[in-house]
Amino acid sequence: MTEARYLSATTQFTFETTVEEVRGDDRVVLGETCFYPTGGGQPHDTGTLSADGDEWRVVEVTKRDRIEHVVEGGAPEVGTTVTGLIDEARRRAHMRYHTAQHLLSSVLLTEFDAETTGNQLYHDHAHLDCAYERFDEADLQTIETRMNELVADDLPVRWYTLDRDDAEATLDPERTRLHLLPDSIREVRIVEIGGEADPLDQTACAGTHVASTGEIGTVVVTGRTTQGSEHERVEFELEQVSN
Repeated sequence: MTEARYLSATTQFTFETTVEEVRGDDRVVLGETCFYPTGGGQPHDTGTLSADGDEWRVVEVTKRDRIEHVVEGGAPEVGTTVTGLIDEARRRAHMRYHTAQHLLSSVLLTEFDAETTGNQLYHDHAHLDCAYERFDEADLQTIETRMNELVADDLPVRWYTLDRDDAEATLDPERTRLHLLPDSIREVRIVEIGGEADPLDQTACAGTHVASTGEIGTVVVTGRTTQGSEHERVEFELEQVSN
């Protein structure tokens, strides 16, 4: 089983490991990885694997029974020690957008009693679906203003794992959305925003995040669309920040 180091070492962009398996001619399984696989509304990382002067471009990362790195230009041989290098700008953008999505979920629940039903983020924009009849322009301005206030507050972001039974017994089910997870998952990773005594948000999430809301940068709500009966999609972008 590949050790998924991206869950704990979210700002580690280079690592060394061994090729354990090659599936087909372009899917590489590693002993451990910092490459994030597509999932939970967050796209996969890209980057390179290299060894002894050879380099393979990682163009996709998927998680099935194991984490597979799809590479271009053939594949390294099983047993090869390789260095993985992640596209840092792409990953950091995903981290900012994912934490911003959690802020948006919290604002929608607090201000409009609108529960999040889905989300998708990219490196330059994102959207979130929620259970709400229809937002107007004033609502969108309220959402944008409140999100930017929370960014300015520079709230801490942390993540930890809990036994599922403990999480269900102690955390707010509307915010954690544990009911969306398969029953087979018995240990859950919680991403928490704000102080431990009174957190703003606590969500079950296996994505990567920034360490504080101040790293998100300015939020611009760009629009909304109707997603069927009593469901809305809120679209937003983040202004670029220098790392």
